[in-house]
Amino acid sequence: MLNPHKAGTPAKTTPVVVSTWDHGLAANQAAWKVLTDGGYSLDAVEAGVRVTEADPEVRTVGLGGYPDASGEVTLDACIMTEAMDCGSVAFLRDIKHPISVARAVMEHTPHVMLVGSGAQEFALSRGFSKENLLTAESYADWQRWRAQGERPKDINIENHDTIGMLALDNAGRLCGACTTSGAAYKLHGRVGDSPIIGAGLYVDGAVGGAVATGMGELMMKTLGCFLVVELMRQGASPGQACKGAVLRIAEKLGDYAAFQVGFVALNCQGESAAYCIQPGFSYARQDQRGAVLYQSEALLGEAI
Repeated sequence: MLNPHKAGTPAKTTPVVVSTWDHGLAANQAAWKVLTDGGYSLDAVEAGVRVTEADPEVRTVGLGGYPDASGEVTLDACIMTEAMDCGSVAFLRDIKHPISVARAVMEHTPHVMLVGSGAQEFALSRGFSKENLLTAESYADWQRWRAQGERPKDINIENHDTIGMLALDNAGRLCGACTTSGAAYKLHGRVGDSPIIGAGLYVDGAVGGAVATGMGELMMKTLGCFLVVELMRQGASPGQACKGAVLRIAEKLGDYAAFQVGFVALNCQGESAAYCIQPGFSYARQDQRGAVLYQSEALLGEAI
């Protein structure tokens, strides 16, 4: 199904949760439970993406994520509230739930972002436990990658399968979260857009929010999620705003067609939509009418 809730079609549903990719359906269920119990959307997005972080079958988030070129799993995440409070971690190792560490940074430090060994030390000080995140399956894939050398990657999976989530609660509060293990076999130390406020996630409680998935460098160069929210502030629908951010990438970055970038937006009226470069990007929505998986409209060709 293509994008719902376009301009002029108010959703009239509160609460609502949206998230990227097929695995967003399971994540949305956890978030939905929080929302329907009258909970805060911040708790909902954290609970939702933690499901994906703990699922070893999702190979680009959390436990079981593809390692970097050196064979280490390194994680990035950020979280943001309707009041623009936010927290972020990057290049975090051995901690399964970076989204919860990001929330702890927001709530228990004066900072927005912690990285590397400092982020890990902070997580351990807050009671998080170290564990091996490299599963046998991901290790075997890494070994094959090393043996074969550089090879083409699945444009919609291997590099880009981040989960981003936005939720609107009964009180009208909109919060967001984004978490990833990053591009498969990236250079050791590489950080993408997912923990960068304004690139991988942005929320303004008076307007709406946006999350991104895809080749992070393209979102970092254009501050894509901030742009989506600003376009909604100027009157664009979520779909128009997401398309505008993709078009900005296409206009400014000549190699855009070699990569995937997808945006999902949710405004404060409960309207949501997505837009991407390559066909094949999906997003999940759950509201009082049920759970649905949508195929995003794409700049290059028709959505499948």
